[in-house]
Amino acid sequence: MTELKMKLRDEVNISGVGGGGSSRLFAPEEVVFSEQPHPEKCTHKSAGYLKRASTEQLQEIFNKYASEEVNGVKYMRAGDFIQRYLRFIPEKDFNEESVKLLGGIIDTSKDGLISFPEFQAFEGLLCVPDALYKTAFQLFDTNGNGMVSFEEFVEVVRKTTLHQRMPFNFDGNFIKLYFGKDKKRLISYSEFSQLLHDFHEVYAMEAFRKSDKDGSGFISALDFQDIMVSIKSHLLTKDVKSNLVAAASGGTGGQRVSFPYFMAFNSLLNNMELIKRIYLNATGGNRNQEVTKEEFLHSAQMMSQITPLEVDILFVLCHLLHQTSISVSHEDHHSWFGRIVYSDLQAIAPEQYFKQITNRLAEIKAVSSPEERGALIQVLESAYRFTLGALAGAVGATAVYPIDLVKTRMQNQRSGSFVGELMYRNSMDCFKKVIRHEGATGLYRGLVPQLMGVAPEKAIKLTVNDLVRDKFTDKKGNIPLWGEILSGACAGGSQVIFTNPLEIVKIRLQVAGEIASTTKISALSVVKELGFFGLYKGAKACFLRDIPFSAIYFPAYAHTKAKLADENGYNHPLTLLLAGAIAGIPAASLVTPADVIKTRLQVVARQGQTTYTGVIDAFGKIMREEGPRAFWKGSVARVCRSSPQFGVTLLTYEILQRLFYVDFGGTRPTGSELNVPAVGIADEVKSTNPDHIGGYQVALPIFQGIESKFGLCLPKFKTGFIPVTPPS
Repeated sequence: MTELKMKLRDEVNISGVGGGGSSRLFAPEEVVFSEQPHPEKCTHKSAGYLKRASTEQLQEIFNKYASEEVNGVKYMRAGDFIQRYLRFIPEKDFNEESVKLLGGIIDTSKDGLISFPEFQAFEGLLCVPDALYKTAFQLFDTNGNGMVSFEEFVEVVRKTTLHQRMPFNFDGNFIKLYFGKDKKRLISYSEFSQLLHDFHEVYAMEAFRKSDKDGSGFISALDFQDIMVSIKSHLLTKDVKSNLVAAASGGTGGQRVSFPYFMAFNSLLNNMELIKRIYLNATGGNRNQEVTKEEFLHSAQMMSQITPLEVDILFVLCHLLHQTSISVSHEDHHSWFGRIVYSDLQAIAPEQYFKQITNRLAEIKAVSSPEERGALIQVLESAYRFTLGALAGAVGATAVYPIDLVKTRMQNQRSGSFVGELMYRNSMDCFKKVIRHEGATGLYRGLVPQLMGVAPEKAIKLTVNDLVRDKFTDKKGNIPLWGEILSGACAGGSQVIFTNPLEIVKIRLQVAGEIASTTKISALSVVKELGFFGLYKGAKACFLRDIPFSAIYFPAYAHTKAKLADENGYNHPLTLLLAGAIAGIPAASLVTPADVIKTRLQVVARQGQTTYTGVIDAFGKIMREEGPRAFWKGSVARVCRSSPQFGVTLLTYEILQRLFYVDFGGTRPTGSELNVPAVGIADEVKSTNPDHIGGYQVALPIFQGIESKFGLCLPKFKTGFIPVTPPS
């Protein structure tokens, strides 16, 4: 026994790498994460690392619950561990057989006493990726020799409530294939894990045969429900469980379920992760796009494990869940039927073993449900977006302002004028000369009015785009392309009304340093000179530039962001920045001609330079005097400025929404939540014992998983234990 304990301890100490992990045991719960693996850290999959408890901490907790003392050494009994420490079985009217059997999981010496080394070793075992299977293996290894015999397997299974309800045939071919014809073969851990996996499938088929009393190959819908709830409960969500009878016989209202349908139904539930990948393959990673049965089958062709019958069941089940969980109009119902979205798959197999680890500095829930969204809440939501948009715009504008200044001066340079030589050969020459003649601060001329203008400009643009997108987005999160384009156009048009005055002041200040002057030009002096109507000079050109810019930019950003999201639909900050920058390239370059006309209209022409009276006049004169190439002046500088600026702005905007999260019941930016395999504990089995530290934080869900995943439910009360006479 000592050698086995040492072997187990060595195995625990080297377990620091990712692996399989259990299915649907772990739910959202905050845990402490570390960036690098460490031998003293627990891990489930490769998501993160939970710091293990120290020997001193474990020793103190062990002494607190140990009720036995032998030769001055403290020990736990099975009841101390299972009932007092884990609180897995109540202490009143409890089933002694179950407590003893579960206590044997940690009592590797099988002497009825749990030593501190065994207590510490089990804490380490709970941290390995396949802890669920290893814990189940130790449950069946009742004599502690590291192997499972037929007698041990029968001993445990016969004590489960499942066997008491639906006795399993231990003389069947399945058992003989694993334990040999004479049932003397011993099963190792790896073979045992496969046995448990196959056991459920064989158990279900055997239950079907028993229910099919006349051998017709059919069972009743109620028998189908009974088998699924008894044997396959670990695969059933609450909604699926309540729709089992309706789903029987394809949801047609029939009262009989065929064997092929029964097998396909079980296979579908076992392969839901593959189903999700087929869906994402069909939509190119878009989780909001509706998929028809034909499109799904086409995507599934390369994955022949999914049969057409399973696909039929999938669409019937999604239809039933949609009817019972969402109230829709008659028209909506017919438009939805025959199509599925990712959220439908989540309803069948939720990724509740995933957790959110998005860091938040503040989290406020303005409404408890979307139905409570009133006019005031929507106004507050717009104000919230406006504030974050203003901050994001300020950050973005400051980051690229020097590029914007160079772009403006290059666009204002008239190659067709008769006033001396060209001041700048190219954008780099302009940048160098500004530094040489005006100093580094010259690159930030006009920054203050720019920052004052950024608040209404970017904030209004982002807020209006989000607001209009919300109006065109349906309940499933879908928005048509024309809705995205119109939302962007509305955003671009709305900003001009508020930002044109600030834009013209900024431009006048940016070009003021080009020639020496004794008169100091300030923002106030520019406003006095222009007057109210003069502040809207070039507004038509602004509309001509900003409406198509936003109509191109926002749809391009949304689709690029979705393409760059990871397999869980999450966008890391780097992908947000990259998506914003990529979307800015076509948007900024294609509207450069309108930007050149706007600049010429808003800048004061020096003596001898051509003046313009409007958009059409400017277009004609520039074409005649400078040629079509003049309309693309500063295009490189514009792309170099707009692309990173909007990248930084959108990055900041979405990060601020993540950090300062306020739930108004409306839509949120897609890809905002990072979901990773969790090391936390499901709410229904969450421990309330502060002494569950280190690996023991997942002890309860592991023990619960033995029941829910493998169906190995042991009776907890005396009255729940019904001895079953072994078959002769």
